[in-house]
Parts: sequence; C-alpha cells; structure tokens
Amino acid sequence: MLVKQDLINRIKDYFDLNIYETKVWLALLGKGVASAGQIAVISNVPRSRTYDVLESLEKKGFAIVKLGKPVKYLGVKPYMILEKLKNNVRSDAEEKIITLSNIKSTDEFQKLEEMYKGGLEPVKREDVSAALKGKSNITNHLRDILQNASKEVIMCTNVREMGSKLKLFQQTIENLKKANIKIRVALSGDEKLIKKMEDDLQVKIKKVNVDAKFFIIDRKEMLFYISKDSKEPGQSLKNKNQEDIAIWLNSEFFAGAFATLFEKAVGGD
Repeated sequence: MLVKQDLINRIKDYFDLNIYETKVWLALLGKGVASAGQIAVISNVPRSRTYDVLESLEKKGFAIVKLGKPVKYLGVKPYMILEKLKNNVRSDAEEKIITLSNIKSTDEFQKLEEMYKGGLEPVKREDVSAALKGKSNITNHLRDILQNASKEVIMCTNVREMGSKLKLFQQTIENLKKANIKIRVALSGDEKLIKKMEDDLQVKIKKVNVDAKFFIIDRKEMLFYISKDSKEPGQSLKNKNQEDIAIWLNSEFFAGAFATLFEKAVGGD
C-alpha cells in the first residue's frame, strides 16, 4: 500500500501520532487484519520496531489484538478514534475547569488577591491604561469590565463580531438588565442581521455606518479595538494573520467625551 508522505504528515498531526505509528495505523486500516510481519512489509516500518509500535497503538486505542494464533491486529475505525479523542479533550477541559475553579477557595489565591489590592504601591485603576493582544485576552477583559458596570454600558461594534460572541453578550446583557444598568447598543452591518440580533438580545439597537468597535463603561473606562477582526470575511491573508489588539483606558475625561460623541452620532434615547 503506497501512501503519500504529505497524507502521512497530516494524519500524524491530526491524531498526535509519530511517523511510525501513523504508517502502521494506515497499513492496518488498508489491510483490515494483519500480523506484525505483514504490517512491517506494508508500512515500510522496520520489523524490529513494528511490535513496539503496534503495542503503542493498542494502548492508545488505534489498534485491537485479534484473538487466536498467530497474533494479528485490526485497525480501529477512524470515526471511533475521532470521537474518543474529542471525548478525551472534553473530559480534560472539564477537569481543568474544575481545578481552576477550586483555586479561588485556596489560601494562596486569597494572598494573590491581597497582593493585587494592597501591595506596597497599590495600583489606582484610574491611572491604568493598557494594550491587550489576542482575541481571548481581549474577550476576557471585556467580560470583566462589563460585569463591573454600575450605571451605564455603551457598545458599538459590527453585528457579525457581536454574533460571534453571542453567548457572552446574551448573558452579560441579561445580567446588566437585572441590575437596572442602562444599555446602549449601536451596530454596523447588515440590517437583517441587526434586527435578528435585536430580537436575540431583547434590547434596542441603533444601526450605524461607522466601522468601529468600542465599549464604554459608566463613562469612566473604555475598551476600543485598534485592529480589525482577524477572521473578518474579505480580508487578505496578511491581515488574517495579524493579532487582534485593543486598548483599555481608564480616563473619565476621555470616556465621557467619547460617550458624548457617540450620542451626537446616534442621537439620544
């Protein structure tokens, strides 16, 4: 069985196998049932290594030992492998989430909080501005400042961008409503998508023709993007490879002035 090297390399990366494991598994899939000697010939893996590789694949769930003599092996169906790997990732992620959640109740975490809040030279939030890089970092920070709002939240972004984070915004807006916090949303993009977003979020949305993304909290702090969405349709390959960047700024003067400009652009309530 002749298998192209580029296919072997891709399968190796997809399923986190080494070269020998990949060749042996592909040989098993192509043969159906085979002995170690047959697999060595088909896969071009040295016979002295084939036994170790088959044992490794068996432990990982990619191969099954057929009962009887001589000993033969069966390749496990690719779909079953994929589902198993997905379940493993899901299980590992759930365990990691539980572990991280439990950290909050430890003495060490409390000490970290005390160091952040106190310290020798406490950080004043009003003196802080920072550049945030990476989609997940920006999203996590955005979630944090939105949850800390006490009076008003102004959101201006693209409807597709908000749609990509719909779960975050649905939960956040629901919490803001329960806290009686004023919510103002302006979106650019397709009118039909904006109408659907209005229905999904159950909040009034103003359509704007400004291609900008910013969030103002209590007219005291602001987060605004200085790069376009790296996955936005129509962008060149070079732009898609650029890292998302946003600026978080704590300035009552700047945030208040920007909020005033926003009101002039979209009109009052």
